[in-house]
Amino acid sequence: MTPSSLEEPMLGGGDTVGQTKTTGARGGRAQAGGGGAALICEGGAATPPPPCVFPLQSEYHYEYTACDSGGARWRVAVPHTPGLCTGLPDPVRGTECSFSCKAGEFLDMQAQACRPCAEGSYSLGTGVRFDEWDEVPHGFANVATNLEVDEAFGDAVENCSASTWVPLGDYVASNTDECTATLMYAVSLKQSGTVSFEYIYPDSSIVFEFFVQNDQCQPTVEESRWMRTTEKGWEFHSVELSRGNNVLYWRTTAFSVWAKVPKPVLVRNIGITGVAYTSECFPCKPGTFAPAAGSGSCQLCPPDTFSGKGATVCQPCEPAAYAEPGSASCKPRPPCTDKDYFYTHSACDARGETQLMFKWAEPKICSEEAAGAARLPPSGVKTKCPPCNPGFAKGNGSACQPCPYGSYSDGSGCLSCPPGTEPALGLEYKWWNVLPPNMETTVLSGINFEYKGMAGWEVAGDYIYTAAGASDNDFMILTLVVPGFSPPSPVPEDAESKEVGRITFVFETVCSVSCELYFMGVNSRTNTPVETWTGPKGKQSYTYVVEKNATMSFTWAFQRTPYHEAGRRYTTDVAKLYSVNVTNVLGGVASFCRRCAPEPAGSCAPCPPGHAVERGSGACRPCPPGTYLRGHPSDGTPACHPCGPGTRSNQLRSLCYNNCTFSLPLPGRVLRYDLSALAPAVAFASGPSFTAKGLKYFHHFNLSLCGHQGRKMASCSDNVTDARLPAGEGPAGRVVTAHVCQSLLVPPDVMGYKTAVSSQPVSLADRLLGVTAGSTLDGVTSPPEHFPPGHPDLPDIVFFFRSNDVTQPCSGGRATAIRLRCDPLRPGTGTLAVPSKCPEGTCDGCTFHFLWVTGAACPLCSDAHYRPILGACLGGVQRTTYVWREPRLCRGGQELPAQRLRSCRSGDFWLKVGISAGTCVAVLLAALAAYFWKKNQKLEYKYSKLVMTAAAKESELAAPDSCAIMEGEDAEDELLFASKNSLLGKIKALASKRTPDGFDSVPLKTSSGSAAMEL
Repeated sequence: MTPSSLEEPMLGGGDTVGQTKTTGARGGRAQAGGGGAALICEGGAATPPPPCVFPLQSEYHYEYTACDSGGARWRVAVPHTPGLCTGLPDPVRGTECSFSCKAGEFLDMQAQACRPCAEGSYSLGTGVRFDEWDEVPHGFANVATNLEVDEAFGDAVENCSASTWVPLGDYVASNTDECTATLMYAVSLKQSGTVSFEYIYPDSSIVFEFFVQNDQCQPTVEESRWMRTTEKGWEFHSVELSRGNNVLYWRTTAFSVWAKVPKPVLVRNIGITGVAYTSECFPCKPGTFAPAAGSGSCQLCPPDTFSGKGATVCQPCEPAAYAEPGSASCKPRPPCTDKDYFYTHSACDARGETQLMFKWAEPKICSEEAAGAARLPPSGVKTKCPPCNPGFAKGNGSACQPCPYGSYSDGSGCLSCPPGTEPALGLEYKWWNVLPPNMETTVLSGINFEYKGMAGWEVAGDYIYTAAGASDNDFMILTLVVPGFSPPSPVPEDAESKEVGRITFVFETVCSVSCELYFMGVNSRTNTPVETWTGPKGKQSYTYVVEKNATMSFTWAFQRTPYHEAGRRYTTDVAKLYSVNVTNVLGGVASFCRRCAPEPAGSCAPCPPGHAVERGSGACRPCPPGTYLRGHPSDGTPACHPCGPGTRSNQLRSLCYNNCTFSLPLPGRVLRYDLSALAPAVAFASGPSFTAKGLKYFHHFNLSLCGHQGRKMASCSDNVTDARLPAGEGPAGRVVTAHVCQSLLVPPDVMGYKTAVSSQPVSLADRLLGVTAGSTLDGVTSPPEHFPPGHPDLPDIVFFFRSNDVTQPCSGGRATAIRLRCDPLRPGTGTLAVPSKCPEGTCDGCTFHFLWVTGAACPLCSDAHYRPILGACLGGVQRTTYVWREPRLCRGGQELPAQRLRSCRSGDFWLKVGISAGTCVAVLLAALAAYFWKKNQKLEYKYSKLVMTAAAKESELAAPDSCAIMEGEDAEDELLFASKNSLLGKIKALASKRTPDGFDSVPLKTSSGSAAMEL
């Protein structure tokens, strides 16, 4: 903003108020010497009026000239109508420019002296106050800035022109969207002064800054720029202003990317001092009064009274009417209904009885005498008192007293802990006869956000519930203060959970409209609700884990409806708390005793880190390797539990972790992984998202996969309130440390900040469940169909995590599954992706899924990843070469073996050997054939000769019994036959017919044709 652009708001701001023109009729009418006999000026419209020699004091007013270099000025009289009169009082030297009146006084310009304000009016002395916000006061500039949105959105992006500060009567409220709303006021101070205001800043997801610029547009008081969130009601803020021109800025920007809209910032009672003087007093506004002269402010009218403008006293309402504090009028009292009273219980008396009590809701605005009005039910019904809460017992009187240390109680009586045990200290409330001393209740007005001196919650025996408020949009507040926590054993620094205690409560909401129940745990500079429930909710339990040992305030706030209407319509909408249990409370009481390691003196000592109490002997035993100590001491005695698959325990046995190695057994082989390249924390952002106003943001994730002895190395921060400060300046924002965390990131180019704005960090992974190739582990599922399919021969490796944060939709805590996939073509850390159907990383809001594709996720190479290739035998040498199997799905590990050489014989040699062997076999077969052929010829000749001889003698001689031819007998005759047997048949016959004596036998026929005889 340039200095010239400040001219218009400055004229409508401090100059107008600081130099209000005062006539003689106000503030100086009773002053002596204000004027004597006066001559009334005459004249008409057609001719110039004659000069007024002695004008009336009501026809002119006094003003001061501009201050010269010496700080002096003159008082001059100025006519209301320029040129109308002459003969005005002569200029006189005015007061010094630094002159001022104190609060409750005004400057009488005629006498140039401070006078007290009359009754029913007030002044700030040297300042001005803005406490009425029915509309934006004159002089304020109220603007909203459009964001630098993506041009692709075009007209679809909603405009920010309507996202300005909204006046709401007693205060002005900021915007609640991602536009930047600025409320500006320019003022010129004649001397150094201050600006002060009250504000409510309940939600840290809104950036709220207040700063001042001088006439060179240079910011001042930079240290006061960033406002702190408020915890209880209105807070006061004041900043010093320098002399000269000052421009005041109240600026807000919300980061409402979640579905829930943040609560706005509220500002009221803006006061500015240093405008040099106030020339008039201001009448008290309706609903206020100033009983004495010289008042610097007006007081609110008490209940059932009212006042008009400029009142000196408030008037009481008629009996049939009522008025809230600060009312300008009275309203008729409506008839009482059953929604105007509530019930509670009295404290137990000496006989152990409690009395049911009915009370009118305060303030009582209804009338019991009106027609059809309900009457207050009679009180006095007595019932037996509920027992004392666990850890308490009745003492000499009827009140419950805490049991001494070393004992425990279920509410009936104190019992000493058995040997070898110690009391488990805490606080447990499940009987509600009286409000516990460390609890307090109040009501926060939903109209002006002032705290009322009335109870918002009432005890009802089995539960505590919200009473009727003054209005249905009031906040019913219940606060439990815990002085600190005393865990039985120190929490290891590297433990997967740094739990020092936990609070568990059972609640129920009964609503007919959009009621809301907030639960907040306050021990830091932010008080954003931990959890919120909207609408009716059945009886259920909720647990919140405390990881910081400090004084804690746990607060429940119930609002029936955010809209204000006259009367009470939803009193029957209530929130009920049935039980509240806080563990490890410093100075608490015990409802049970847990085992511990006894000492010779008889007391108990905590087991050393990594040791658990043995159930039989009660001695401390170290947890074996591969196990860790699990089970919070508040739930009983911790025990050693086995680590999940693919993990190992640390030295203190406080957690299980993966040291960046993994072995995957497959049929016939075992794959080994070295994931050390993925050990450093990596950041990953999903694709850009846009709000309805066009704000571009990213879901930003930080991941720490393995190694580091199980320490959490990923961190996400909330720097909303200090994003515009240079690095290293300003208070540190909230930081979440985990294995996997998420935050919402707005790039610096969008908002014009020095750094990116990171907000709403949450932990997604606090402990490693295990590493496996399966899709499910310990109730966490990583469906493979969320991502494109991988290689069929190499399964993905999945790291399963779970967080300690239990939320309303995620009763078991958030979970994370990181799927590692081998891709040798992506060296280094590779790429991270979320499911395409779930761009926010989660499909159900509880389990987050990531696919990490990288070469570092490939198994180490082994002999199963390569194969040999045999070369040809060349020159009597054969080469064996080893190559990787394709696709190569491994890295590092075993290298390819070197090429191997061995002697061999070539094919020519074996061809020659074959030819030679074949030739020899052929020659041998030919010789055998010739031999047997010759033998066969001899046998044929002998046979034929015998046959012929036998035929010739058949008729002459008796048939011989046999005939034989000696082996060595030769026959030169050759006979030819028409039919011949085959050579093979002849050889068989020759072999089978040889007689044992060396002769061949020949079958012959007898002459009589009888059976053949064998020769």
